[in-house]
Amino acid sequence: MKTPSSSSRYVGLGLVFVLLAAFPLVAPLFGLDFYIGFVRRVLIVALAAASLNFILGFGGMVALGHAGFIGMGAYTVVALSDAGVMSAWVMWPLAALVAGVVAALIGTVALRTRGVYFIMTTLAFAQMLYFVVVSLRRYGGDDGYTLMSRPTLLPGLDLGNESNFYWVVLVIVALALGWLHRATQSRFGHALMGIRDNETRMRALGYPVFRLQLAAFAIAGAIAGLAGALLAGGNGFVSPATMHWTQSATLLVMVVIGGLGRSWGGPVGAIVWLLLEEFLKQHTEHWHMPLGLLLIAVALWAPKGLAALARRRRAAPLTKATP
Repeated sequence: MKTPSSSSRYVGLGLVFVLLAAFPLVAPLFGLDFYIGFVRRVLIVALAAASLNFILGFGGMVALGHAGFIGMGAYTVVALSDAGVMSAWVMWPLAALVAGVVAALIGTVALRTRGVYFIMTTLAFAQMLYFVVVSLRRYGGDDGYTLMSRPTLLPGLDLGNESNFYWVVLVIVALALGWLHRATQSRFGHALMGIRDNETRMRALGYPVFRLQLAAFAIAGAIAGLAGALLAGGNGFVSPATMHWTQSATLLVMVVIGGLGRSWGGPVGAIVWLLLEEFLKQHTEHWHMPLGLLLIAVALWAPKGLAALARRRRAAPLTKATP
């Protein structure tokens, strides 16, 4: 049975979706055509951050190589485009599949370690992928690869049009985020959180800890690969810099700012980070400093993330009314 708070939350999310869907129609009226591409990029990065939060916040797996899976999805699109395959029905699912398989292979090794060793193992594998891509001269090497055109999806639907591509990305991101949210509420999600809180007890209860963690790691990698494929299609250019460990660290910071283990922590952190980055870049060359101060402020005054603040405010009236 849905509670009033959950119903209002769904109404709020529906309103946000409608506003985002209307943005390409309103933006040209105010001369904000450029920001159609920017908001699309924010949506894609929000999806990538949500996939990291799935294993970090809900699974307790501190991975510092998540950008490697984004890059695998992007370079799968590059390889298919170079081979003459331009169908989005082939490109995007295959990008997710390749990234998911790579994540499963890496997870098979990394998940046998714990703590800082797990962090360093995921970082090492991600950097290996980065240097492999740099060595691929056919796909541009260190200079990157320019895609000649965007994928084709449906007859009569031109993805070369910024608004059309924006709406397609919006629908995909909304469906993927909704699926991730349902996954965290499922038995699988609860088992994953149980492993995060007390792995020894979950193992004693008979849960297949390694298989559950590996499945979550592969799912997160596949969704990150889908984000990479969408990012490649939107930018029309793919560079090895997408896979560098600094990009993984930035995603990690976004999740921390938004809220570890919060359903919308990843998207909230990505939105706040990218909006502030865009605003600060227009006013100062030293835009890293305010963002660093934001991270410190969140660590001190909102350790559960910005997404938890709204929930705390909703719960405040109930707390005050309770004797």
